[in-house]
Amino acid sequence: MLGKARKLSALGALAGVLVLACTGLAATARAASEARYVGSEVCKECHEEQYARFTKYSKKAHSFKSVLALKKGLSEGELKKCYECHTTGYNQPGGFRSESETPALKNAGCEVCHGPGSLHQESQDPKDIRAKLSAKQCESCHNAERVGAFRFRPLLFGGAH
Repeated sequence: MLGKARKLSALGALAGVLVLACTGLAATARAASEARYVGSEVCKECHEEQYARFTKYSKKAHSFKSVLALKKGLSEGELKKCYECHTTGYNQPGGFRSESETPALKNAGCEVCHGPGSLHQESQDPKDIRAKLSAKQCESCHNAERVGAFRFRPLLFGGAH
């Protein structure tokens, strides 16, 4: 009887561990889906040196100027296609909507590469932001079609780090 009680106790403990693990995974998934864009100015508070380099050397930091320069000759649909790469989080929860509604997201900022920053801002935990970047992540904007059309040479890190 004692052996059976130990097995039941061990099974109960295992079930508890599984529940905690699943709850942790669900919380992580939920937290990732709740992350919102905050804008590069917020990143500046803790990452002043990186922010200074980004705004000085990266064309992305001023990408909305390109949209404004071409806006007059574009249809509404073409303009929205520009927003996909020249703003932060366009068509994403909490991302760019318009220059008047979300001015802090009008350029392609830190979060274009690192992901929405609200959770990282709150926790200060490096796990709450994308730190390891690869060229593959850049290809949604820096693909063969766009590179050819705009004669752009993509550079990983774009002068920011």
